[in-house]
Amino acid sequence: MIASSFLPAATQMIYDMGLQHLLQGITFECPPAALAEKERVVRCVLEGNNYSSEEIDRIFSASKAQGKSLYYVDEELLGRIAPDVIFTQDVCEVCQIDTRCTQQAISMLPKQPQLVPLSPNNLNDVFKCAVDIATALGQEEAAYQHLAALQQRLDAVTDTLRQHRSPLRRVMIMEWMAPIYNCGHWIPYQVAYAGGVDMLSNPAGDSIVTPWEKIQRYDPEVLVIAPCGFLTDRSANELSLLTSLPGWNDLQAVRNGETYLADYDLFTQPSASTLVDGVELLAKLFHPNIFTMPAHLQHKWATLEPAMAISQNPGRSK
Repeated sequence: MIASSFLPAATQMIYDMGLQHLLQGITFECPPAALAEKERVVRCVLEGNNYSSEEIDRIFSASKAQGKSLYYVDEELLGRIAPDVIFTQDVCEVCQIDTRCTQQAISMLPKQPQLVPLSPNNLNDVFKCAVDIATALGQEEAAYQHLAALQQRLDAVTDTLRQHRSPLRRVMIMEWMAPIYNCGHWIPYQVAYAGGVDMLSNPAGDSIVTPWEKIQRYDPEVLVIAPCGFLTDRSANELSLLTSLPGWNDLQAVRNGETYLADYDLFTQPSASTLVDGVELLAKLFHPNIFTMPAHLQHKWATLEPAMAISQNPGRSK
């Protein structure tokens, strides 16, 4: 059995379940461990360019309007790998290559692989994707063992909140800065597990452009900025897109020092383990007096003031 992954989240779950020996051929945005070991089959025409949030939005919007994809498959390499199965997605054609484009790319291959679309809408769907991946690889039990450990971590967060009778925090998770997007799909469920409620979110649906005036009226107690595809220092470099908005300093989250940056993969990369990481991080940000930040997440977030200083010394931005 040989698998190729056209989805970073699928690649992460394959590694998390210890099935990476079955993986050959990945996408350019896969986790670092995979990029160091596996050949890149899916590329993007924007690779190597440091476009701003506004430029990225314009480029992808224009591409979508024209019915074009910015992603492409190295068909010669894929033909040499000759996978039995390819994992793809239909959640977001902006973030990753979709199933339709994948079908076009494999149509002339001598060996036709099985396509397994992974298109979760909520957190339970993401967990089911792990089972679908392991089952397609003939290793279903690996998924159940992996998910059992993750469920224990989620239960620990829930039990702690219940033990302390912690009130829900009014929060906003921001998926993009220019224009501002709310959060959607599985992220509102992460928020709920962590003891918060995001009334601007779109549970189990797409994130959408959200007017600044609506955010001002909502006035979140906690604001977490985690643009899709951005690490914290990349987001810090563009914080002026938000801090220059009228009334920014009047937001409760800003006044009380509860505005944070977080790495995208804790939220918009729907692998089961990274989303549980995201729940644990949010729990600490929402309820700092009853949770501690796990050591492996210390580098995955920043408060607003130190984050703004990063822009003077950019480092690990994506």
